[in-house]
Amino acid sequence: MDRSILEGDPHSVIEAMAIAAYAIGADKGYIYVRAEYPIAVKRFDIALKQAREYGILGENIFGSQFSFDIEIRLGAGAFVCGEETALLESIEGRRGQPRVKPPYPAVSGLWGKPTLINNVETYANIAQIILNGAKWYSSIGTETSKGTKVFALGGNVNNVGLVEVPMGTTLREIIYDIGGGIPNGRDFKAAQTGGPSRWMYSKRTPRHSNRL
Repeated sequence: MDRSILEGDPHSVIEAMAIAAYAIGADKGYIYVRAEYPIAVKRFDIALKQAREYGILGENIFGSQFSFDIEIRLGAGAFVCGEETALLESIEGRRGQPRVKPPYPAVSGLWGKPTLINNVETYANIAQIILNGAKWYSSIGTETSKGTKVFALGGNVNNVGLVEVPMGTTLREIIYDIGGGIPNGRDFKAAQTGGPSRWMYSKRTPRHSNRL
């Protein structure tokens, strides 16, 4: 999901990171991207160069006292680096493995400095929230979980791909209304969401052909 944002709308992430940096007084940001995603890396690098040309990144942005820039760091694709402190270890050039907490990154993060960490999907929402207002964003989703969520829907369903739905959308709606149900009218049996290994099963279908 994050990969599709970096490939399709990298400037939304750059703008959001600059806003976040201004809010906390940071002057340096890092985008951590898996090396297996060369298109995402290339397009984000192009967007960084464009942002610097227009004065959105760099020294004294828009004639202010605020300076901020972003650097791309390539990861080796280890799932463990999805954990925030393992990611910090990797950026610092060490093996990506989680740190003992506390201290938490907000207190002692990258190179021992207070660090703000968010994923690409979170940053991509920031500009829209500022433009449309918090009340607009809060009107989407549930009382306790606002906004939308992007899912990669795949495996033994009729329609596969990335889908963005309001928080609170049921698995039934995602599988049947969006995914079109199980091929050949088979009964839905089970689904697993999240994690590096995802499976979905329907009746009378071999296990190895039903990856989600």
